[in-house]
Formats: sequence, structure tokens, C-alpha cells
Amino acid sequence: MRRSMLAAALFATVAVSLAHGAWAQEKPVIQLAILLDTSNSMDGLINQAKSQIWKIVNEFATAKRGGPQPELEVALYEYGNDGLSAEKGHIRQVLPLTRDLDKVSEELFALQTNGGSEYCGQVIDVATRELAWSKNTKDLKVIVIAGNEPFDQGSVDFRKSCKAAITAGVIINTIHCGSDEEGRKGFWKDGALLADGQYMFIDSNQAVAHIDAPQDKEIARLGGELNGTYIPYGNVGNEASARQAVQDSNAMSVAQGSSVNRALFKASANYRNEAWDLVDAVRANTVKLEEVKEAELPEEMRKLDLAGRKAYLDKQEKRRSEIQEEIRKLDDERKKFVAAKMKEQQNPDADTFDSAMIRALRKQAESKEFKFE
Repeated sequence: MRRSMLAAALFATVAVSLAHGAWAQEKPVIQLAILLDTSNSMDGLINQAKSQIWKIVNEFATAKRGGPQPELEVALYEYGNDGLSAEKGHIRQVLPLTRDLDKVSEELFALQTNGGSEYCGQVIDVATRELAWSKNTKDLKVIVIAGNEPFDQGSVDFRKSCKAAITAGVIINTIHCGSDEEGRKGFWKDGALLADGQYMFIDSNQAVAHIDAPQDKEIARLGGELNGTYIPYGNVGNEASARQAVQDSNAMSVAQGSSVNRALFKASANYRNEAWDLVDAVRANTVKLEEVKEAELPEEMRKLDLAGRKAYLDKQEKRRSEIQEEIRKLDDERKKFVAAKMKEQQNPDADTFDSAMIRALRKQAESKEFKFE
């Protein structure tokens, strides 16, 4: 009798655990905090960051650990700007960790340089303490800090803040905008070594290299066409939809290849907008179509009954999947073309913000057992 009661109790406990997802496979997370020096001399760095953000996040579009793809979250800080509060160390959290990459792009384009009191130790300390870092030791948590002044400025010792970061499982990668010798003398390498990170140096005024491919124009065009498959709803729908279109224009305005990289990201599983797009929201089960109020729907859906609304939603989702698949096929062709062209280059360009960051992040992701296609 006791055995049967014990078995029943154990079965009930297992059933409850499974029902609450306690034994479900946990989705891996990649968290990236970008700390940018926005003092007067850093216009080139800001330009590289905003033109290459889509290339950087695309690196994780094919990453997997086990079965599921990781959730990608990005945070943004600026420091070293005399227009910011001196009491707070001339530091501002621009964005907390977020999956809304359109918002990240929007904020990057809004950054302006001014003055220069760069406190690397303090901004690392602030980002380590403020951000909602994952508690899972298997997840990849990285701070990337870029700037050009000595790393040891300010009242917060970078040695303490870097050690505190890695104790919390957060890797620090440092990018010195200047020569290798200046970076080492200015303690940029020391900061990275203290937190299991990579030290890099770049020319922040270097033009970002791009190889034109025959598929580029069509990929960019299809990326714009994707916007027509989104169904804005709720209080923020129209605003977010407008942001999506503006970031397309921003990507097109800054550098060759940026609009292509943005289109490729929009075709990936990491580009999700369930907070304002009804297709993503219903697919993610964050809302039920029948519970969305008529006033929150776009005009073209309000006159439809529930069956009609479902059919409209299905049509948009199907068209989106078709366009994304077209983009991915074109990208397969594009990668082959670019790889062949790169072999012809005898003297590759110096590191830029994107290439330095991608190299470090990929290596660190692989150390956390992430695999890349």
C-alpha cells in the first residue's frame, strides 16, 4: 500500500513538473552588452557600429546548442560623453537587454559624440550590476567595450570591475580604437585578460569592406517586401511598424552591404516582433486572436469575422515564410560568390568593429558549446 501511494505521489510530482515545463529543454540565451565611447573623437566608431550591427547579430542566426536556437538579447551603453551626468560618470544606459533589434538600431543612429571623460572601469561596473544577466552558467554573457583613452581612468578601478564581471559569469572583450602599442600601454589588454575576454585593436576610421554580390539588390528588395507581411496591433503597433521601415532606410544610408545584412537578419528566427506584430504574437502564443479587441486591430481586419481574420493572418504568415525562404536561398548563392572573391584578396583590410567583435564572440560561443552552420 505504501509503495503504491509513494508511486502515485511521485507520478503526480512528475506530472506537475512537466506541466510547468520544469523538465523541458531550456532555450539557450546569448546576451551581449555593447559599451561605446561617445567622446568627440569616436564618430568613426559610432559609424562602424551602426552600419555593421546587422552583420554582427547575423553571426548568431545559425547558432544552436543541442536542438533549439538561442534567444539573442542586446544592451547598449554610451560613456565618455560630457553631455551626460558627471555624477553618474558620464555614463548612460541607452537600452537594457532586449530582443528588439530594431530599437537597438534606432538608438545607435541617435547617438552623438561630445567631450570626453572616459571611465571604462565604471561603465563596466554599472553594466554588470544593472543588467538582467542570465543565471544559467551555460548561457553566453558578454560585455564588449570600445574606446580610445587609457582604460584606467576614473574612480572605479577597472581591475575590480572586470573581476566582478567574470565572477558573475560575464566575459569582457575590449576593443581599443588605435594602435596595438597604445592599447597595451593603456591597459586595454589587461582588462580583457582579467575577465577571460579578448583584447583587440582597430582603426575606427577604417572603411568597412564589402564585396558586392549579384544577389545583393534582390536580397535587399525582398527585405523591404517582408514589411508588408507584418500586422501591427495594440498601442505600439503603428509606432513599431514605422520604426521597422526607418531602420530599413538607415541601413541603406550608411554603408554598402548594411541593407543586405539587415534583410538577412529579418529572414532569421532571431527577428521576432511579438510585442507589436500579430503574426509573431499568435505564433508565439503570447496572444489569442479571438481575444484581441477590434480597436487594436488594423483597419483591414476590423471588418472581418474571426474566420476571416484567421485566414488573413495565415496568408500573411505564409507569404512571410516564402519571402524568408527566397532570401535564404539567395544568401546561399551569395556566400559562395563572396567566399570565392575573398580568396582572391591578397591583403585583407585591417580589423574594423564588426570583424573584431565577430571573431571574439564566435570563439566564446563555441566555448559554451554553441555550434554554427
